[in-house]
Amino acid sequence: MSITYKDAAGIEAMRVACRLGSEVLDYLTPFIKPGITTNDVDRLAAEYMVKQGTTSATVGYMGASSVPFPKSLCTSVNHVVCHGIPNDKPLKKGDIMNVDVTVIKDGWFGDNSRMFVIGDASIAAKRLCSITFEAMWHGILQVRPGAHLGDVGHAIQKFAEGQGFSIVREFCGHGVGQRFHEEPQVLHYGRPGTLEELKPGMIFTIEPMINAGKRDVKEDFKGGQYDGWTIVTRDHSLSAQWEHTVLVTETGYEVLTLSEGSPPLPSFVTSTKT
Repeated sequence: MSITYKDAAGIEAMRVACRLGSEVLDYLTPFIKPGITTNDVDRLAAEYMVKQGTTSATVGYMGASSVPFPKSLCTSVNHVVCHGIPNDKPLKKGDIMNVDVTVIKDGWFGDNSRMFVIGDASIAAKRLCSITFEAMWHGILQVRPGAHLGDVGHAIQKFAEGQGFSIVREFCGHGVGQRFHEEPQVLHYGRPGTLEELKPGMIFTIEPMINAGKRDVKEDFKGGQYDGWTIVTRDHSLSAQWEHTVLVTETGYEVLTLSEGSPPLPSFVTSTKT
């Protein structure tokens, strides 16, 4: 599959889809507190998508799994790295959770995720969430024509590992547009000057998964059975992830998955577009 470069109409359609995806997370934010279940979060999101005129990209999605994903979003709690399936277990004070939302609007996919701290978590848990957010932005700041995807991955890896954390290698960011997953693959580690050269019109996600312990992950076998999706840290350490969808512009980057409720930028970031 070759890289798809979006024209002006496609870029504008992606701006709309990505903003709507971010607004789902805005809507969910006040509900995410101790006692709510991830099934409740999923239901609220599904209802809100109907109101905004979008549909979920994850319901029924197969990807590389043999099992269709059954829910409208992914909820990855504590040591779950990614693709957590919402369930009836209530969230408790001190949990951390990634909520990953992809909506479809007029055939275009808007993909993003955020971390949520449930109640008052430990200093270590909050630091992991914060460093992962900053790591994503260190990657975003590398995006400009003539740079390479290796520059993005290297910036993320250097920062996160410098803080004592590890980078998950088995999962990566990806191109996105009129398909959920397109080329290129966006690694969150690597060497500067390697991999694809960035060119205007490329749109892809940057979504580092960062572990408090070792980088190794595994499929989650609960009761001896794998659900086809949930990935956890092998050492049961906490994991965090943030995700934005980014456009390569003529002069730099534009972060597409932003809305009024998006978290404040890190202190070292001055703009969401260059």
